[in-house]
Parts: sequence; C-alpha cells; structure tokens
Amino acid sequence: MVELLAVLILAGVVAVVALPKLDVIDRLGADGWREQTVAGLRLAQATALGHRRLVCASFDASGLLHLRVAAGNPAIDCSADLRGPDGSNRFGSTPPGAAVAVQPAGTLYFQPSGQVSADGAGGNVGGREISISGTRSIFVAGQSGHVE
Repeated sequence: MVELLAVLILAGVVAVVALPKLDVIDRLGADGWREQTVAGLRLAQATALGHRRLVCASFDASGLLHLRVAAGNPAIDCSADLRGPDGSNRFGSTPPGAAVAVQPAGTLYFQPSGQVSADGAGGNVGGREISISGTRSIFVAGQSGHVE
C-alpha cells in the first residue's frame, strides 16, 4: 500500500512538472506557422512589386497560405501558382486544432503598385489582420503591403 501511494505521489509530481511543458510545444508550433506565413506574404509583396504583377494570397481550411500570380499585367485574377523554395505554392504548417482567421475575410490581392486590396481590380485597398491562437497576429498594411 505504501508503494502504491508513493507511485501515485510521484506520478502527480511528474504531471505537475511535465504538463506545462506541453503548452510550450503548442506555442512553438504556432510561432513556426507565423514565421512561415510572414515569409510567404513578404514573398507575395516582393513579387508583386518586382514583377509588376498581381499576386493573390489565400488561406485554405487547414490554415495554409497559398500564393498565385497573374500571367500578365493588367489583370484582375491570378492564374499560375507562385512557388516557394520547396517548389510548392503552400506556405506554413498549421498546428493541429488551430484555426486561422483573416479580418476582413477573403483573398489578399497584392497589387503591382504595392497596395493590398480585397479585389483583383485594386478598388478596395485596406489592411488585413491574420491571427491564429497561441501566437501574435500578422498585420498587412493596405497602402504599402508591408507585412509585420
């Protein structure tokens, strides 16, 4: 009986010490997603300016960022994948159970002028906030396309 109590007490102590560490692992995953997403959005902004093409950035249901680029200029829609260093047009890896929210919702259109709009024609310029639980939000400035 004494041994059973000792094991239960030891298990309780280990649980008190180990469970907070699991939260750190979740935060690291969210921070990794944030950094990868910021890099993808900065690539979108730099490509739009450098190539003078419309670049479309959208998030799928799992929270992955997808980038597409217009075939020519002027354009109001993106027709080709903008591939990253790994050859894919997907950026980031969403931690399990995390939901990505974009405010206001919808695709981000990086215009050749550097502005970010809610439509491909560039008529509705405005900033966006992208958030996921467990990490800081990402802000995209509407007038300059700056990602922070």
